[in-house]
Amino acid sequence: MDMKKIGRQMSLLMGVTLSFCLSLAGVLSSGKFTVPGFLISFVVSLVISLVIGFLVPMKRVNDALDAKVGVKPGTMGARAFESLISDLIYTPIITVAMITLAHRNAASHGAKIPYVPMLLKGMALSLVLGYILIFVFMPIFMKLVLKKNGVGGPPPQGRP
Repeated sequence: MDMKKIGRQMSLLMGVTLSFCLSLAGVLSSGKFTVPGFLISFVVSLVISLVIGFLVPMKRVNDALDAKVGVKPGTMGARAFESLISDLIYTPIITVAMITLAHRNAASHGAKIPYVPMLLKGMALSLVLGYILIFVFMPIFMKLVLKKNGVGGPPPQGRP
C-alpha cells in the first residue's frame, strides 16, 4: 500500500472540494458574484490547499494528535476531532489569502471596506463550512481512494 499515493489522492479530492465550496461561499457572501471572481478565487484556493496537502502529512498529524488526546481511531469522536484539526490547518490559510485578495480587489475599485470585519466574517463562515465539508467528505473520499488502490477490496484491474 503506497501511503504517499493515497495521501496525494486525498489531498487532491479534498483540495478541489474545499476550494470549490469555500470559493463559492465567499463570492456569494460578498454580494457580488462574478464568474471571473469565482474562478480566480477557486484557482488560488486550490493551489494553496494542494500545497498544504502535499506538505502536511495529515494522516501522521491526525494519528499523533489522536494518541495525544486519547481519542480512539475509527470512532465518531476521532472523526470529529480529525475534521477539526484539518479544518484548523487548511481553512485559516485559505481564508486569509482569499479575503486579502477580495479586499485588495474591492479597494482597487474604490470600495471603502474595513479589512478586519471582512476577515472575521469570512473566517467564521469558512471555519464552519470547512468543518462540515471535511467531516462529510473525508470518509467518503477515503473509501473511494482506498478502494481505487486495492485496499479493503479486490485490487484494481489493469490492462494486460
